[in-house]
Amino acid sequence: MHFVDAKGILSARNGMNIYRGCTHGCIYCDSRSRCYGFTHPFENIEVKRNAPALLEQKLRSKRKKCMIGTGDMCDPYLHCEEELRLTRACLEIIDRYGFGVSVLTKSDRILRDLDLLGSIQDKSKAVAQMTLTTWDDRLCRIIEPEVCVTSRRLEVLRTMKEAGIPTVVWMTPLLPFINDTKENLEGILEGCLEAGVKGILCFGMGLTLREGNREYFYQALDRHFPGLRREYQRRYGNAYELPSPRHRELQQIFDDTCAKAGILYRPEDIFAYLREFPENKGYTQLSLF
Repeated sequence: MHFVDAKGILSARNGMNIYRGCTHGCIYCDSRSRCYGFTHPFENIEVKRNAPALLEQKLRSKRKKCMIGTGDMCDPYLHCEEELRLTRACLEIIDRYGFGVSVLTKSDRILRDLDLLGSIQDKSKAVAQMTLTTWDDRLCRIIEPEVCVTSRRLEVLRTMKEAGIPTVVWMTPLLPFINDTKENLEGILEGCLEAGVKGILCFGMGLTLREGNREYFYQALDRHFPGLRREYQRRYGNAYELPSPRHRELQQIFDDTCAKAGILYRPEDIFAYLREFPENKGYTQLSLF
């Protein structure tokens, strides 16, 4: 872990990454890709120590309230967040200034900040997002080794729902020949239905590999799934997109299940929901008479 003073904290679309790098160890992580310009080992977390000050400066100057997103590139609830509490500090600022927030994580550490998420939801809007890829906890411990397992993440989703905080699941990636099965997909979907999620985001049945994360992924295959690297290389070569051979069947199950349950599942609909800020929530319109 090392500390830096960042020059900015919010992207053009109001996204925020407090940390760079990750300690969750997911074998498929796209953020390892060389295109992102890491100049330090991925597990040596870069901490933007001035993130709360930068965020307060930006929110104080914004003329219009909006949703602030975090977690798209780097999880805001890494192991170091237990000590540093920078994510919590940023949530406190979002709450104080009346903005909304959407948080994407794989960690149950988000429950520590349930009070702040509830306060934000009361005033505007808070959305808890959780990545789910693998129904079998034993397999989850292999492909996502340093973070809580799927059954625990579903407990988090249920807790959020009970607290009145809407939830969205990122169901990605499904790794060809590993977790791209009908049983895995149906298990995740059943868990999402029981947890009462608002939407499930899926970018197709498969994964993407780029220079940097491809090498790390293949090393993990050699350790945990001997011989599978050869099948990947034979079928996909150095392609960026690696669709599951079962893509059509699985996609149909996903689409049909979500549509029947009334769950948002088209990416454009989910992103529109995440960006939507409830302008009048928490305020009472006074009558002139």
